[in-house]
Amino acid sequence: MVSTLSHIREIERVGMGAVSPRDAPVIQSWLRCLNDYKLDPAVAQEAYIVPELKLREHREQAEELIRIGRSGLEALFNQVAGQNYVLLLSDARGVTVDFMGDPTFDNQLRKAGLYLGSEWSENRAGTCAVGACMVSGEPVIIHQDDHFDTSHIGLTCTAAPVFDTLGSLTAVLDISQLRSPTVKTSQQLALHLVASTARRIELANLMTRTRNDWVLRLARSPEFLDVDPDAAIALDGSGRITGLTHGGFGALARSMNLAGLSTRDFLGQPISQVFDIDVDDLPRFMRGRSNGERLLQARNGLVLFASAVAPAVNLRSAVPAQPRLPRALRDLSNGDAAMERVQARAAKLAARDIPILIQGETGSGKEFLARAIHDGCGGSGAFVAVNCAAIPEHLIESELFGYAPGAFTGASQKGKRGLIEEASGGTLFLDEIGDMPLALQSRLLRVLSENEVQPVGALKARTVRLRVLSASHRDLAELVREGRFRQDLYYRLNAATLTLPALRERQDLGWLVDQLLARIEKENGASYRLDRAARAVLLAHDWPGNLRELSNALRVAAALSEGGVIGTDSLPDHLFAEPAAARPGDEDALRQALTDCGNNVSALARKLGVNRSTIHRRLKRLN
Repeated sequence: MVSTLSHIREIERVGMGAVSPRDAPVIQSWLRCLNDYKLDPAVAQEAYIVPELKLREHREQAEELIRIGRSGLEALFNQVAGQNYVLLLSDARGVTVDFMGDPTFDNQLRKAGLYLGSEWSENRAGTCAVGACMVSGEPVIIHQDDHFDTSHIGLTCTAAPVFDTLGSLTAVLDISQLRSPTVKTSQQLALHLVASTARRIELANLMTRTRNDWVLRLARSPEFLDVDPDAAIALDGSGRITGLTHGGFGALARSMNLAGLSTRDFLGQPISQVFDIDVDDLPRFMRGRSNGERLLQARNGLVLFASAVAPAVNLRSAVPAQPRLPRALRDLSNGDAAMERVQARAAKLAARDIPILIQGETGSGKEFLARAIHDGCGGSGAFVAVNCAAIPEHLIESELFGYAPGAFTGASQKGKRGLIEEASGGTLFLDEIGDMPLALQSRLLRVLSENEVQPVGALKARTVRLRVLSASHRDLAELVREGRFRQDLYYRLNAATLTLPALRERQDLGWLVDQLLARIEKENGASYRLDRAARAVLLAHDWPGNLRELSNALRVAAALSEGGVIGTDSLPDHLFAEPAAARPGDEDALRQALTDCGNNVSALARKLGVNRSTIHRRLKRLN
């Protein structure tokens, strides 16, 4: 093994442009460490293990991934048993969320960072297999002194990416040793094994998430077609591609002269554009047919073996059933018709990487809905919320995009990752997007169109993969007409719109009161009970501040309650200053207005400019 000093000098020579015999992925990573992350090879950094609370958050977000990938990890670990290998499954942020290794080496493994909770992102750990794989999206071997940081040059690490069904990086599978033979080629078998396991995890994920779609498995030879295919494609009832295994399909795409297209380019395309079949041909490729009958020809003439798996439900003949909502979305309401329509639309959109604009009054729960959409699509990666109205205008650029070391007076000498980069691999929620300064809107547009972010003062852009949700209580279309919001950004963000009803229009207000009170009980470690009069006041209020106002009112009431009983004297004073139409003394006026409209609630609602449910609710309250 080379000395620490010669290793540092080699990296410095490469940074100055010297030719090196090392693999291209290693050289490219070294240059990123020097130029983008400003890492110093002479400053050794100990392996970083995230705090327990942070690890729990990462593991909770990756719960489905861990469950799906576990059998693949166990099979791989059994294959290398006795060879002193350690297996790490990292999430899209480089944090190890699952781990297998010999427990007798726990202390050594933890110190080396080959342990649960270790973070191997390239900007923190320097050149390493997980970090390089995250950036390149390709399998890689980082062997001994390929590592940038001298504290890691004793390790050999081999990693392969795991992509979700829409082509976004969702995890990295790594196999490492504390000590190994000096020759790098000794890890070629490890590279094959880890890439094959990553492909199997992608297939298991596709089969789990597309139970109601056809799945077409593809292989160059028939032997493992039904158990370990080269690639797989999910198709809806009309034969359009809804998902695929990225790693395997990428190799097949190159064989079909489709190398210039990304995985996402195939989504939504009819299968007939890629292969010489239609959806009606799929049954003839099902298991039980002879291999000779299961030959499939690509449009460029390449012949593959294919195996079709039918959906759990016959999509062509079955009566469409109401899909079961993911729990995160299901918990947003309890019987409100307007919210149920929003939830149903959100559930369909959550399964697709479509930009969504959430509209609604201030405090109506836009961030709650955004988080539920993130969790409802599997919750891969971080959920990063940015309130564009709350960050001072002179700080919002550096907060969003980050900055290079010493980019401006007062900047940290280490630089700073921006919130956009923090969200890479997950969801970026831009709240009050209408308040974003016009000058920054063009920079955000580049992030969305080019999938890259350039920190303030940095010479190079960095690749990011993220889902963008945005929200505003303003009419963005009106802002576009006024020239205060870019039209091209508006259309980029507004592929689909979800509009939240105001709290005063919701029919499940009583349920919401109980849910928020239960949350406050959990936070305070106490129990509270609303008496009948206090509940009546809460149900009669118009809630111009929506959920935020309701939550604050309940927190005040809990703090002022006597013995856990919340009465009217515990409620904030402003709740008793009701609008005219809601005061009991005006019951006759409201009834007269209804009579004047021929007892037509819809007509009265139009006359007063409110929702029909508002009239019904006020009539019920006044009784």
